[in-house]
Amino acid sequence: MAGYGNGVRADEIANAVWVKATASDAYNDCVEIARLPQGEVALRNSRFPQGPALVFTSSELAAFLDGARKGEFDGMVG
Repeated sequence: MAGYGNGVRADEIANAVWVKATASDAYNDCVEIARLPQGEVALRNSRFPQGPALVFTSSELAAFLDGARKGEFDGMVG
């Protein structure tokens, strides 16, 4: 059973340690990620730290990262 559902307020995730890429700019234009207690992973937009977080299983995130490493999403960045 999931500990948190999609759309949970990111600031309501207890003890979350949010991590962002070192390539993030001074305006906090980045995606932040936090590991959750039950093995899930949450993502939030750093510009809206209280905003909703998307929650993924570790296998869902692994599949996404694999696609990103292979360049499958390169067309999404303008």
